[in-house]
Amino acid sequence: MNVIIDENDAGIRLDSFLTGILNGFSRSKIQNFIKTGSIVVNGEVKKSSYILRENDVAEINIPDEQEARIQPQNISLDIVYEDENMLVVNKPSGMLTHPTAAEKENTLVNALLFKFGDNLSDINGEFRRGILHRLDRNTSGLLMVAKNNQAHEFLASQIKNHTITKKYRAVLKGNYPLDEEVIDLPVGRHPNQPHKMMVREDGKPSKTILKVLKRFGDATYVELTLITGRTHQIRVHTSYKKFPVYNDTLYGAGKGKVNTEEQVLQSYYLRFTKPFSDEIIELQIEPDEKLQKVLKYFESRAK
Repeated sequence: MNVIIDENDAGIRLDSFLTGILNGFSRSKIQNFIKTGSIVVNGEVKKSSYILRENDVAEINIPDEQEARIQPQNISLDIVYEDENMLVVNKPSGMLTHPTAAEKENTLVNALLFKFGDNLSDINGEFRRGILHRLDRNTSGLLMVAKNNQAHEFLASQIKNHTITKKYRAVLKGNYPLDEEVIDLPVGRHPNQPHKMMVREDGKPSKTILKVLKRFGDATYVELTLITGRTHQIRVHTSYKKFPVYNDTLYGAGKGKVNTEEQVLQSYYLRFTKPFSDEIIELQIEPDEKLQKVLKYFESRAK
């Protein structure tokens, strides 16, 4: 498969990046793939320490990948918006956005291939057909999909230039001290745990606007507007502030009394320009079951 490096992954080592996306392979195994030419960048063999640049193309041809075919699966899709060039789906919590080396079934891409076949952009390779941006497995909500490469480029330009508005809902652990705050902290890859991100001085500029919607004493319901769109940005920013997303065990929240699939976080609002027009599309969805469950618990305790 081919993977085009976006601004979130530029600036990190090749082996660190691959360790994050090729689940099931050790770092040493991946370094051996790089050394033997099974993984190349822009058609050239690079060292494991090569620092990735935006728009680099990583070509992954390890044996499992050569044999892999992403199979269409008849999985229900909650399509919130659709036109001739794109669609927006409401991805459920627990679903991977696209396949990985270790998991090739039951992802959003498997479902998209069943419904749309070849009518999906292939700019980001077979494993990411139609995918413009990602949501973490346990983050639910609105996600844009391109039906062709021209629409992909049109929408990707809006993402790169930060002209798309993306808002999230979340429950945070603890009583957030401010009613509204702009969190402006650089985010980069964790040096020892490549599957994680962290606030670091040499990270990429990252900005989140946080607004408190409701307080429960030991938890806070918030709206988060992304000004930038770094990997795990909301989870990293809130964790750094010592108010991690509820049930986000990867970023220090621990398991709360309400049992859910990891982080209680939803992408609930999108505003963008429709491909090849000046029409503004604005979409909003209701809180998902996970959010409703946690909110109901804290609201019942507040009575």
